[in-house]
Amino acid sequence: MKKGKISSYVVKRMPRYYRFLGDMIEEGEIKISSGEIARRLKLTPSQVRQDFNCFGEFGMQGYGYNVIQLRQEIGEILGIKKMSRAVIVGAGNIGQAICDSISFEKRGCRLVGIYDNSPEIIGKIVGEHGEHQVKGMEALAELCQKEGGSHLPDLAVICVSKKSARSVCEQLIALGIKNFWNFTQFDINLHFDDVNAENVHLGDSLLTLVYNINRNNCEAK
Repeated sequence: MKKGKISSYVVKRMPRYYRFLGDMIEEGEIKISSGEIARRLKLTPSQVRQDFNCFGEFGMQGYGYNVIQLRQEIGEILGIKKMSRAVIVGAGNIGQAICDSISFEKRGCRLVGIYDNSPEIIGKIVGEHGEHQVKGMEALAELCQKEGGSHLPDLAVICVSKKSARSVCEQLIALGIKNFWNFTQFDINLHFDDVNAENVHLGDSLLTLVYNINRNNCEAK
């Protein structure tokens, strides 16, 4: 893999390539060109090649890309096999939905626990196969401190209210967790330094769709 800083826009496209190539494998595709990838993902062939060239040389000129090999290469780039340890903090509707529906292991993570501070939720069995029991936040602190911090999660999925988000993040950062998949309306990056947060603003996504609907309606008139 090439060294140096990679644009965040390129990084955000890599999971999309990975998912797309997985679909191609299921359809029995053996090889594919940058032009075909671009056509199906509504990009340009040069953009696809430039994205891949940021990480090294993958295809052969005149042949294209071996679909399985390319997906494996992108999986290595994304760190799929390293299996980061993840916890969910907040076992309300969103937290439970993520626990039930997201296949963490297919995305390079192993979900090691789900935590909440509500007595009504603690003890509840969740997960697609009922494999997780919601535990209290004190149990998360014990996990982080177990055996000198050797069980410290690599990332936390934040599914609490905006009102609680700051204090929860402060608690997690104090425990040593500094990577967040954030489903709150609280922008972690703006309030804490030296953290890595991927913010998922569902409302922003909906507003973007509403804007495009209204723009298309105006253009159609």
